[in-house]
Amino acid sequence: MGMTDEEVAIHDQLNALRVQVKSIEHSKVVLIGDIMMDRYIHGYANNLNSNAPVPVLRETHREEDVGGAAHVARGLISMGVDTHLFGVVGDDRAGLNILESLENEGVHSTGIAIVEGITTTVKNRLLATRESLVSEEQLLLRWDIEGDEKLPNEAIESLFGEAVIHLDEATAVIISDYGQGVIVEEGVKTIIEAASAKNIPIIADPKLTGLHHTHGVNWVVFQANGLELMRRRLGVDSGDDAAHTLIKNHDWQHLVVVCGAGGVTIYSADESSVHAECTLTDLRQMIGLVDAAVVAIAVAISEKLGVSHTAQLVNAACECILAASSSDSFVLSRDDLVDRIGEMAWNLQVSKR
Repeated sequence: MGMTDEEVAIHDQLNALRVQVKSIEHSKVVLIGDIMMDRYIHGYANNLNSNAPVPVLRETHREEDVGGAAHVARGLISMGVDTHLFGVVGDDRAGLNILESLENEGVHSTGIAIVEGITTTVKNRLLATRESLVSEEQLLLRWDIEGDEKLPNEAIESLFGEAVIHLDEATAVIISDYGQGVIVEEGVKTIIEAASAKNIPIIADPKLTGLHHTHGVNWVVFQANGLELMRRRLGVDSGDDAAHTLIKNHDWQHLVVVCGAGGVTIYSADESSVHAECTLTDLRQMIGLVDAAVVAIAVAISEKLGVSHTAQLVNAACECILAASSSDSFVLSRDDLVDRIGEMAWNLQVSKR
């Protein structure tokens, strides 16, 4: 049994994408948003605490990684994209570690302000397995270290002003909002207007409470549960209805919804919706899923891909994250993406023999 015409088209798309991702031409992204640190504490949870029904974690090792907008920057650098990151860290150990890590990896970090009296957000994740019984780790707990200090207005104004200056030759602007205070209305309005005047596409990963910051944005990324929540708020019958209502209300061009096992759907203002099926049968984790999608969209823009090809690329990027083991750092890399696209094309061809 051979492939259908639709499957042949997908197969050809994937092969074309693999070639393009392997040879991404020069592109530049201006990225502004909340910067934080991710800390992963690994161990064994063999017993319950004697005083409460909670696991006791025996730590074996821990890792630190950049998070938030910095995590997106790391993925972009791996794709070969010249990345200029703008954000804020505190004058503390976590903030300094983030700066050192980014500089070592080639991210332009001169746009990151070090602000005294601000606590750098650290997300701690406890990951554990049962020794000798369970091979895959599971998330037991996450706790956050963060302050409630308000970022100085002058620091925010300076960040957005510097970001606007760096728009020359940019292929895309990314707004990464984790609700930590960097993404404010006046600043976002300034950079959206400046980027739009230069015809630079804008990608936004917004908080659902901050959608008013995204009016006129070209690409917006949601997870499936976010779209479902908006469906309920809007009082419409389906996720499709919610997506098209959001696009109309906020003047977006595209809404990308990542659904894990459900694949990726792109809703558009002027085109038919496009869906890419997830090809994985074993989904291991979802940390970094939206960040990977944002990176893939930026690459798609730089390569001038159409919506259908973009959906396949975003889906492949999400599969890289979904298939990662708990020992991985959950960062999208170009090598992993190329391999994943090739495997998807091969599996499609083999399954129809």
